[in-house]
Amino acid sequence: MPPDTTRARFATAASRRRLMALALAAAMAATVPAFADGPNSFAPLVKRVQPAVVSIRTTETVASEDPLAGLPPEFQQLFRQRFKSRKQQMQGAGSGFVIDPTGYIVTNNHVVGSADQITVALSDGTELPAKVVGTDDLTDVALIKVAASTSLPYVTWGDSRVVEVGDWVVCAGNPFGLGGSITAGIVSARGRDIGSGPFDDFLQIDAPINPGNSGGPVFNMQGQVVGVDTAIASPTGASVGIGFAIPSEIASRIVAELREKGHIERGWLGATLQDVPDSDGHGMLGVGITAVERNGPGQRSGLRPGDIVTSVNGQPADSTRTLIRAVAATPPGGTVRVAVRRQGRDLELNIVVGRRPSGQG
Repeated sequence: MPPDTTRARFATAASRRRLMALALAAAMAATVPAFADGPNSFAPLVKRVQPAVVSIRTTETVASEDPLAGLPPEFQQLFRQRFKSRKQQMQGAGSGFVIDPTGYIVTNNHVVGSADQITVALSDGTELPAKVVGTDDLTDVALIKVAASTSLPYVTWGDSRVVEVGDWVVCAGNPFGLGGSITAGIVSARGRDIGSGPFDDFLQIDAPINPGNSGGPVFNMQGQVVGVDTAIASPTGASVGIGFAIPSEIASRIVAELREKGHIERGWLGATLQDVPDSDGHGMLGVGITAVERNGPGQRSGLRPGDIVTSVNGQPADSTRTLIRAVAATPPGGTVRVAVRRQGRDLELNIVVGRRPSGQG
């Protein structure tokens, strides 16, 4: 019987395809780096850093809703004395981490900023009262301190500037009051602006963080703090894998100044700003000055409405955030050098910045 040449041809073709696939796989293996599945375990890192992570409970006294609202004025006057002192206490919870063995602890401003009482629970179960050293509402960083009888375990700052998208991170904290909780994930993005203020520059992470994690540390694989948990994006209020952390590059500077001065001093321009796109609409011409505060630092230094700031301290002023940050980073009384386009002419002004009033951007 003659051989089945059709089957033979297909068998030969299949063999060739298998050989080609093997050759291609070998070539790819030679050129593409091999990726590990990740750490075998986070346990060694966790054992090293977890003793420095704390849980925070707060109590805030607030005025209760007026029980007389809606009553006729004569009845309100009659019963006002009885109800005038009615108040209620609100409980809160968060996380933090010790950065100094003498008891300095970093957390979020929104955790402790308005608290009347703060209690810190250490990893060994010890509870200590804490006092606020200083807070910064614009970056949501706070520094508190406990008076411990012994040196406390502490962690150190890492450099968030070298953190890359895809790097492993570990978060520790007190989610839903469950202290001593650990989650892990990766950095999903850098430089996130979530609309919370002019200094938004968050690390986005997919390690689950939930209510109560606020103020907790984000560790790199060396056990250094590269971020401080501060917010989540969620339609439910619980983790959906999108969390935000203040980079250590920002948080560590704020903490150092709070520890030294107890408050943050930022430079202030005294002007209303808006982005000005270029003529084709694809880029930025600069930052427009729409108004200047009377006798404010901008006006005193020659800044006028209608000016367009094109650079600040030699760097392009490509957005209002860029200009605000450059001015804010200048100590009050210091000088920023701005290039201005005014009615078709290019000028340079040296502006002596003022002190940012409370509540100003």
